[in-house]
Amino acid sequence: MENSEVIAAETSAWKEKVYIETAEHIICGYVFMPKIGKRNRLLSEVLNMGKNFIAVKDCSLEYKNRLSGAIENHDFLQVNISSILLMRPIYE
Repeated sequence: MENSEVIAAETSAWKEKVYIETAEHIICGYVFMPKIGKRNRLLSEVLNMGKNFIAVKDCSLEYKNRLSGAIENHDFLQVNISSILLMRPIYE
């Protein structure tokens, strides 16, 4: 894919910064949805799309049980929806 295609794809989607908590991890990053429908319903639509995984971009990953407390940064993660205990928007 060329850079122009990537830019076009990014501008045709809503972007929302989120906090996701699972039993073992805390993830902060961005989820994306097509610009169809209402933006204020983004997170509920992400969780109710009928898919097993959601994509999280430009994110940090913290292990709850790791003593060192190191935070990993990733360009992309897939999170299994069934493992999510809590997901909420981050307002900056």
